[in-house]
Amino acid sequence: MVTRRRMLVGTLATTGAGLITGAGLLPALRTDTAQAADGAEAVALPAPFTVKMPQLPVLTPYSTQGGQDAYRVTVKEVTREIIPGVQTKVLTYDGHFPGPIVRARSGRQVTIRHRNALDMPISPHLHGGSVAPENDGGPMDTVAPGAARTYTYPNQQPNATLWFHDHAHHMESEHVYRGLSGAYVLTDETERALPLPSGQYEIPIALRDARFDEFGQLVYQMDDFRGRTTLLANGRPSPYLEVAARKYRFRLLNTSNLRFFKLRLADGGQIVQIGSDGGLLERPFTTDTIKLSPAERADVVIDFSRYPVGTKIVLQNLPGAGATEPGNVLRFDVVRTAPDPSSVPDVLRTLPPVDSLPKPAVERKIVLSMDEDGRAEARGFMDGLQWEPGRIDQTVTFGTSEIWTVTNANQRIPHNFHMHLVQFRVLERGGVPVGPAEAGLKDTVELMAGETVKLHATFDSYRGDYVYHCHLLDHSAMGMMANFRVR
Repeated sequence: MVTRRRMLVGTLATTGAGLITGAGLLPALRTDTAQAADGAEAVALPAPFTVKMPQLPVLTPYSTQGGQDAYRVTVKEVTREIIPGVQTKVLTYDGHFPGPIVRARSGRQVTIRHRNALDMPISPHLHGGSVAPENDGGPMDTVAPGAARTYTYPNQQPNATLWFHDHAHHMESEHVYRGLSGAYVLTDETERALPLPSGQYEIPIALRDARFDEFGQLVYQMDDFRGRTTLLANGRPSPYLEVAARKYRFRLLNTSNLRFFKLRLADGGQIVQIGSDGGLLERPFTTDTIKLSPAERADVVIDFSRYPVGTKIVLQNLPGAGATEPGNVLRFDVVRTAPDPSSVPDVLRTLPPVDSLPKPAVERKIVLSMDEDGRAEARGFMDGLQWEPGRIDQTVTFGTSEIWTVTNANQRIPHNFHMHLVQFRVLERGGVPVGPAEAGLKDTVELMAGETVKLHATFDSYRGDYVYHCHLLDHSAMGMMANFRVR
């Protein structure tokens, strides 16, 4: 099996530091001004909080007839401004960087026709969506360059902040890193009936990291965790967001390949978490820290009425949970007052208690691991095997529930675990019940080195073949993925 993939845009310029591939580490880029190869001064990153954070664009369907919303998007390479004054090549859905939002409603079907204008195959995947296998965006079920394909999403599931991204194997890691991801916000009557902040006071924020060369172009290197030192919020480096002195709802999405976020307001202020991957929690809870491994989502409310107009509050990324150094994610600038009829109810939705979940028909043990000895061609494994397209690793009986005990066997390297098709409940972490952040429906779960989690999933929506994998996408591209069949 090939364990490396070719670069998408040819040979990349480096910053003069020697690159160590695979599981090796790279020296961090300078965060002030890089030097070009000829000695001339090159691109400078902006000082923190000097760039305004944009809103993610919302796609408009070309048709709403026949009980469904129909979209067309073109996957193409364009140049966009990430660093002020610099045009950076990125991969996009319809030219948007970061990717756009599709707003959908439970019970109303969405179709999206993807036309591939790249010179590489693509495979759009609706992460967290319950869809038939032909619409799932499997690693080998690709759309060829110049071709187009329509994907159908029935939306027969409750409210959730989902997202879509490329999943073409050996290309998914670089494609997503260069921009191929977008938000998919699914609402239902339960959510719409709540008095939560809405309209201009409900803001999705896509978080990620990046590495730039001396010309302001994205540098992609496999497993380059330490090299991707620039944090982006909605596609801008450490931006600011002007807010009113009232409650806001933020849908936080970690679109990074490898970066773990441990988010905290610099003053330690309260954050109310109301949702996770699979939508609203049963009850909100108050915290001062939000943890997100790659692909995880958190739905939170921050009340800025506790701050006087003129206050500036930094959202930081703290060391720990996979982050090695603090970073400035964005700054909230309280610039005005505003009326606030919103509130956060004590009960958001009803979920069955974990002790009343259906009895599992099968219990399985899954082990994630990868080479961590510094070899150049690091490999990823699921139960000791690298992914092979035609091999069925687990067979599940349709309509049954199962418990999967998932372990990260590595000593130093973190992972996480994502299963296609289903939302699951996390029963235990390290043998004890999970906290409120993981008590709702999930599709991705963090696994630090040596950790074990126990999951409960019910497979009652579609039959067919799907994958489960580490969603540190560099790791899945190295082979940390497996297939399951529902029959």
